[in-house]
Amino acid sequence: MNITVIDKLMLRFFAELQGWFALAATTFARMFRRPYYYREFAVQFDKLGFSSLFICMLTGLFTGMVMALQALVQLKPFAATSYVGGMVAVTMIKELGPVLASLMVAGRVGSAITAELGTMVVTEQVDAMRVEGTDIVKRLVAPRLKAMLLALPLLTAVADAVSLLGGYIMASGYGINPTMYLKGIPQFMVFQDLIEGLVKPTFFGFLIAMTGCYVGLNTRGGAEGVGNSAKQAVVVSSVLILMFDFFLTKIFVVFRG
Repeated sequence: MNITVIDKLMLRFFAELQGWFALAATTFARMFRRPYYYREFAVQFDKLGFSSLFICMLTGLFTGMVMALQALVQLKPFAATSYVGGMVAVTMIKELGPVLASLMVAGRVGSAITAELGTMVVTEQVDAMRVEGTDIVKRLVAPRLKAMLLALPLLTAVADAVSLLGGYIMASGYGINPTMYLKGIPQFMVFQDLIEGLVKPTFFGFLIAMTGCYVGLNTRGGAEGVGNSAKQAVVVSSVLILMFDFFLTKIFVVFRG
């Protein structure tokens, strides 16, 4: 009995995985073909990007302040508080900035994408669009993916910049001037760290958008199904972000070495 249950779960998992990759491949194959749906892209960029700006800035500000406070406490006994700017920068730009911004966006935007598409499915709007001959992938999935690929790196960059400001706010209370704070950054970072800080949110944006669209388009069961799908999309996106963060970091470490 247990083997049968495990077998069914494994078959369902690989079927879902296959469907996810099939949707991703189809989206990439069609997203650069006409029509481009510029208006839909602009609408989605506003909903997915600008609407998430405040929460990303707030996350970056307080995370930068906490990181600076912890660094100052650890560095003060060694009279090395001048390095706090570099420690905050390398931690936020390489790791915490992309991950935290992506998790915030996954919770706010991933669930919204899933709920919106799921509602269209259960109310048969998607079926009506198919009857009219509309390409669902180009009309609904591609604009959201393109908007997310552009919006999330920009949101991460803003969160990183605000985190450095938050770090300086804390460091100024320990007698560190702006010049000293900024001089510590190049000592801890190289250009590859900036590339890593932008590649990660781009990949995370892809995961969030494709997961939200796939789960939304496969929603079943009316209003309750929409709620379950939104919850599932957020959980899956968050787990994928944390999991692939490790693999991306490992790849960058290998290339650095």
